Amino acid sequence: MKPIITLLLLLFMGPLSAQDFSGQAYYQSKTTVDMDGFGREGMSEDMKKQIMARMKSYLEKTYVLSFNGQESLYSEEVTLDAAGQSRGFGMMMASMEPGMQYKNIGQNQLVEAHEFFGKEFLIKDGLATLDWEVTKESKVIGQYIAIKATAVKEVKPDEFNLMRRRPNNDDKKDKQEDDSGAQDQAKETTPEDVVMPETVEVTAWFTPQIPIGHGPGEYWGLPGLILELNIDRTTLLCSKIVMNPKNMPEIEAPRKGEVVTQEAFQEIVTKKTQELRANWRGRGSRGGRG
Repeated sequence: MKPIITLLLLLFMGPLSAQDFSGQAYYQSKTTVDMDGFGREGMSEDMKKQIMARMKSYLEKTYVLSFNGQESLYSEEVTLDAAGQSRGFGMMMASMEPGMQYKNIGQNQLVEAHEFFGKEFLIKDGLATLDWEVTKESKVIGQYIAIKATAVKEVKPDEFNLMRRRPNNDDKKDKQEDDSGAQDQAKETTPEDVVMPETVEVTAWFTPQIPIGHGPGEYWGLPGLILELNIDRTTLLCSKIVMNPKNMPEIEAPRKGEVVTQEAFQEIVTKKTQELRANWRGRGSRGGRG
């Protein structure tokens, strides 16, 4: 494994490492949803298709990573079809996604804008590190040779895209209500119906041809730009790279929002999630008595 990486570094790092380079990488994000897992029994195929169509702008997005040797800024390309996002719980999940994410590798600094239930936060903390395992596998992505690396990361409370539907044996009450003849054939998944995994495997494909440690979102720390990421049901694939553009935008950290650490923000998310579950339980109890 080491001879392969060394050869690639010798072949590709030389020309770039001799200059102060910068660039922009564009990523296409796609998330698949198991409608059989999240929908209720009896949901029609037409209804599943309608829900998927409404959630398309949430499940398929474009992001831009602007980078130089030390810094990067990752943000979503804004589209005009935000109004077409799913209502209810799907919209709630979309509104909790992080905004701009600034990383400074040299200063071990993360600054992330995050809106959570209508309030803006500015997370300032050190960079989270993953124990990457570089493999012998490689493939070509565009015009670049990419090497596979894997890691296991702990799931944070705000990573709602990693939620799972609660197993049936933990959801007996809901099943009994369904079997009692209640009209929930197309009932929407609620916060009470889902759980978060503790860990998730991350697969990254990085290229030593662009010898910087950056990647999309919170991911970094490999000896080359990350071109593809696979996290659970989400894939991020780099579709275009512009090196040393003439009109390179400034790479600046976001500044708007209440400043908190990552730990403090996760405590806020956990508390709010617990409140949501309690509210849903209360609604269910009132409905049952009616």
